Amino acid sequence: MSSETINTNLEQARCFHASRLPQYRLPFGARPAGSSVDLFFDCAEGITNITLCYTYGLYGFSYHEEPMHRVASSFRYHADLMLPDEACLLFYWFRFNEETEEGIKTFYYGAGWDTRDGEGQIYDCPPRVGADEDKYPYAFQITVHAADFKTPDYMKGSMIYQIFPDRFARDIDFDFDKMVNAAPRSERVYHEDWNEDVDIYGKPETGYLACDFFGGSLLGIAEKLEYIKGLGIDILYLNPIFEARSSHRYDTADYLNVDPILGGTEAFVRLQQKAQTLGIKIILDGVFSHTGADSKYFNKFGRFEGTGAYQSYRDDKESDFRSWYNFYKDEEGNINYDSWWGFPDLPNVNEDDLSYRRFIFGEGGVVKTWLGRGANGLRLDVSDELPDSFIRQMRRTIKSATDGEGMLIGEVWEDASNKCSYGSYRDFMLGNTHDSVMGYTFRHNLLDFLCGYISADIMDTRFEGFRERYPSEAYYCIMNLVSSHDVPRIMTMLSKPEDTDNREIQREFKVSPKDYSRCALLSQMAYAFQIAYIGASCIYYGDEVLMQGYKDPFNRRTYPWNRLTDRQHEALTFVRRLSHLRIDNTCLRTGYYKTLLAEGDVIVFERYLVEGKDFFGKEGSGARKIVFMLNRSSEPKYISVEDSYIETKAELIARPDHPIPIRDNIILGGKDHGVSELSIGGYSVRFLIY
Repeated sequence: MSSETINTNLEQARCFHASRLPQYRLPFGARPAGSSVDLFFDCAEGITNITLCYTYGLYGFSYHEEPMHRVASSFRYHADLMLPDEACLLFYWFRFNEETEEGIKTFYYGAGWDTRDGEGQIYDCPPRVGADEDKYPYAFQITVHAADFKTPDYMKGSMIYQIFPDRFARDIDFDFDKMVNAAPRSERVYHEDWNEDVDIYGKPETGYLACDFFGGSLLGIAEKLEYIKGLGIDILYLNPIFEARSSHRYDTADYLNVDPILGGTEAFVRLQQKAQTLGIKIILDGVFSHTGADSKYFNKFGRFEGTGAYQSYRDDKESDFRSWYNFYKDEEGNINYDSWWGFPDLPNVNEDDLSYRRFIFGEGGVVKTWLGRGANGLRLDVSDELPDSFIRQMRRTIKSATDGEGMLIGEVWEDASNKCSYGSYRDFMLGNTHDSVMGYTFRHNLLDFLCGYISADIMDTRFEGFRERYPSEAYYCIMNLVSSHDVPRIMTMLSKPEDTDNREIQREFKVSPKDYSRCALLSQMAYAFQIAYIGASCIYYGDEVLMQGYKDPFNRRTYPWNRLTDRQHEALTFVRRLSHLRIDNTCLRTGYYKTLLAEGDVIVFERYLVEGKDFFGKEGSGARKIVFMLNRSSEPKYISVEDSYIETKAELIARPDHPIPIRDNIILGGKDHGVSELSIGGYSVRFLIY
């Protein structure tokens, strides 16, 4: 780094460090255990006693400090930090003394917030990093992951399709009476008409219990696999399919069998076999923090044969499942038990109980049974409510049963690299538990930008922060989503609805005609961003045809087969076309990444290969580089990207209402070649392919 650059930084601040610039931290980002990192700190004349402070650990932390050494420039200080030999989190900051009017005073230089290159700021007190502390002032973070952390290559940059099984497709032999009689429950509501809206009332005697069924089945999914494959899908993620009382099936009744309404276990085998012939892998949703009260394990209502844990406690009988749950009696002698978020239908499981672990991980247990039936991995429901040791055992079990090729995805809504829960940092991104997590942070960041709440530079800064903190093996697998079964659909969110928990209001909400075109274009732009950005691109069923839906259960409506409008058909064509960009070009799946411009309404970045190889050193195919441009504004923008010379062989304007023109030798930026301005239309994206 030149002394001129250092002086410029010091004109703006009397000391400087930026964690995402190689001049200040090298190498970039999360690092393997036992490796080294070079840290540099610039400070103005008169600053003394420059010290590197750091603390590392996970469940417990040790604090250390060491003086930094002056390098050739009188303004630079350096420390060569050997990282811990075990996976952990390491936080660091700088301490120094400076003469003030009040005498010599000690200051601290820690991380900033939403700063472009990870530059920090000066504080009067040291950063706070304790799991239960308010994390201000901020510290710089290095995620120290296991040296052998490896995720399946097919996950990296994959295309995922998420299905809520009851609402995707009935099979051609659907029989309404057969559905009703498959597993009768008095509280259930059955829809004979596939196009009816979801129920929000339930039976009068029970109220709403999420127990309405439309008869979507695994065979129905199997019959639509060609449609799914046409979207470029590599991986199918199914919300729970195990037998349960509710239609969402997060209240598991039998871990080892598919719900009869979905067609039973044989239907899964047939689905898996057909998916395999099409090159589609399957992830199942595993719910292990709790079961259903109406299950063969708890059996509160006595609907299953044998003695469940509830009868065992109530009647003082033996049960193989008694130790899985925690029971107690209140002052009146009523039976109570720990349950998930206080819902009595979802009794919590004690995941440290060894008989429960044997049932989940042992021979003939849940994990090995489903892997043996052809599942390729699991998505863990509420990962942050499972003990780290449980998830580590889950990962080891999956990997050992699949020669390392099985997937484990966690439901984590926040930054998984430094997630705290139950009084501790969690072992989520260190290479011991998950391969990766669901991309709710991706969704939040992208929607904030498309809705106009943040600018492109803030969005990019936040994405760069995640890229810095997540190990690359995990970041290239993160399940980037914009909708799911737990959040409103993107079309609905882009219309900025008033927040309400009133289900009757939610049911009636629809994007207004005057907003529909704008929301549709922004929704498709979000998908284009998913295609271009790092990670796995996940479509929630129906988003490809602009389905709407507010909170649960309206985000779980039935797919509108044979009822698509012309606009929905156009949207579907758009998604299919863009999906093949990623299929055909390695650089969009596993290529390197660089932001070229992030300002106001416009973001421009490139995905590229180096000497024909991707980020992981594997040979790539297709374009050697693709530049992605997005303008969220309705107004055209004229942009230039300095210091970047881009000569394209073809330009794809990815807008559903445009043909695909091909234009040669477009130049974007480049000081040595002159700067030509390129316009990007309102509500549009471009892929510059070469």
